[in-house]
Amino acid sequence: MNKFVLALAAAALSAAACAPQTVTEEASAEDILAEVSDGRTGPVYTGSGRNIALSGYDAVSYFTGDGTPQPGNEQFAVVYNGVQYHFANRANAETFQADPARYAPAYGGFCAWATARGDLAPGDPEIYRIVDGRLYLNFNGAVQQRWEADIPGFIESADENYPLFASDDREGASLAG
Repeated sequence: MNKFVLALAAAALSAAACAPQTVTEEASAEDILAEVSDGRTGPVYTGSGRNIALSGYDAVSYFTGDGTPQPGNEQFAVVYNGVQYHFANRANAETFQADPARYAPAYGGFCAWATARGDLAPGDPEIYRIVDGRLYLNFNGAVQQRWEADIPGFIESADENYPLFASDDREGASLAG
């Protein structure tokens, strides 16, 4: 069974079963993701099953101004790799269209730490880091703290792992919710 499905099943357990516990370094990614789950049933970045990247946040806004993601507007929508991106204004939509790979989140918006560990898990567009000009999402703050312990190593592992996921795993997971 796909590890992503296992993580989702664990997240669906009762609140008592998902209460945070102390985790050892040997814990699996699915155990950690289940333990820090807030009950989400699909990747946050897809916008509640509507296939909207970054839950509608403007991808360009992560890289401009003070770097705080701004809500997008579907009036300024661009489709990239089958996913709709919303932008705060026409200028940002045009900037994205000129170089979408520069602004789209790494690993299709899945959690960078989970991808490095060999799992697919939703990335939260409000829990992010830009590293070397690339946008990385994490599942939540607790997972991001683990990721920050070795960002270069986790990026290297995730870069190797992400292409190994079957496209239907990536697509099925990215469209859940």
